Amino acid sequence: MPPSQTTSLITGATAGIGHEYARQLAARGDDLVLVARDGARLEQVADELRRAHRVEVEVLVADLTDRDALARVEARLADRERPIDLLVNNAGFGLKKRFLDNSADEETAMLEVLVTAVLRLSHAALGPMAERGHGGIINVSSVAAFLPRGSYSAAKAWVNSFSEWAHLEYASRGVKVMALCPGFTKTEFHERMQVTRGDGFLWLDVEFLVSTSLKDFDKGRAYSIPGAQYKTIVALTRAIPNRVLRLTQSVGRR
Repeated sequence: MPPSQTTSLITGATAGIGHEYARQLAARGDDLVLVARDGARLEQVADELRRAHRVEVEVLVADLTDRDALARVEARLADRERPIDLLVNNAGFGLKKRFLDNSADEETAMLEVLVTAVLRLSHAALGPMAERGHGGIINVSSVAAFLPRGSYSAAKAWVNSFSEWAHLEYASRGVKVMALCPGFTKTEFHERMQVTRGDGFLWLDVEFLVSTSLKDFDKGRAYSIPGAQYKTIVALTRAIPNRVLRLTQSVGRR
């Protein structure tokens, strides 16, 4: 039987989708472990959630491109004495420019956060969860995973493939794994890329995105693709040739 009090660990928890996960999970009573690079902002978010929801909030300052910092988060996930029931691998960023216009170091840093951190943190979490016969992981991927949009899409395609495999591999041991594939979402993500954020029908509210994903996770789904418009887009990617889909590369980068 799962414990009555659950603890969720969220990476990239101070802004955007990660912050909304922290807010909604605290609202339903989860204690939290919040991970981000900005210590001052982490403490501010933690204080707000403690006051608003009367939950325990632990903070871990970590830059996930730094292997020593990443190892501290891995150790927290692997701690059998303080179990984590839900891992939300949310931390990430994108690069505005195309592949050859970025340095190899910039591309590698993005890959470290989008792929290496997801792999290592999932590995650290899955062992204790499988032993207990209870737990879950939500990997924040992207609708871009279904489109040929450079190294970001390639990284997110890895997240999808890994998550689907883990969903099948560990379901019999009581562990749920799901990939969340957001489309354009009204957060700070695009602003950090120095890209103009839109407000049309393709742009999702983050509250809707996260609440939908949690409902899908509770149902044991392998994928969550919030929004009818994005379900349609993903369905179309299976019928449209990649040479045509490649024309979407500049969408959302202006």
